[in-house]
Amino acid sequence: MTTTTLQPSALVITKLVIAGFLFPPAITPPPGDQPTLFLAGAGQRGLDVGGKLVIFTAIGVYLEESAVPSLAGKWEGKAAEELLVSDHFFRDIYTGPFERLTKVTMVLPLTGKEYSDKVSENCVAYWKAVGTYDRAKHAAIVKLKEVFKSKTFSHGASILFTHESSGSLTIGFLKNNSMPDSGGTVIRSKALSEAILESIIGKNGVSPAAKESLARRISALMKERITS
Repeated sequence: MTTTTLQPSALVITKLVIAGFLFPPAITPPPGDQPTLFLAGAGQRGLDVGGKLVIFTAIGVYLEESAVPSLAGKWEGKAAEELLVSDHFFRDIYTGPFERLTKVTMVLPLTGKEYSDKVSENCVAYWKAVGTYDRAKHAAIVKLKEVFKSKTFSHGASILFTHESSGSLTIGFLKNNSMPDSGGTVIRSKALSEAILESIIGKNGVSPAAKESLARRISALMKERITS
């Protein structure tokens, strides 16, 4: 994955620093022939432990530039506060016809098993709640756990989830912010690709801070379209 200080042509995007980790304004997913994605929002994931907020991960969500006009068709003119409370707005982000990438950076060390077990639990619980859990989704979860089972994530290590518009999910890993040359492991499951991002920014998403950041930045970008 390549980072760049250049902005996507029609957008003015700033970097964000979350829990001490820099999320650049634009990146190109590996292997480098993908469209450049802009930083749509970022935030931390934390839990209250004994009355103290413990931050586990920092999360950045990147979108293809075409996401802005795609979302504007329905959401242009809405204030950030309106977008933030709309489950349908965030659904349009994780199901929309554009490329997405989620970068999850470890603040606290985790094993791959710990991480994938929690992600799998969230995805399966949702699918069962809506009555759509089937053999294909089970197979995707098995493959997800296989990808992570031998991994160990130290402070600063990152996971890259590339959510392709075709529906495939590509998983890659970064150590010490060293970008991989190859795209990583591909899981051809649109349901899993969407569910992973939904678990972060959906109705019961694990990062309210990332949701708020997305709502504010995308609202501002849609306003920029009107005035430019």
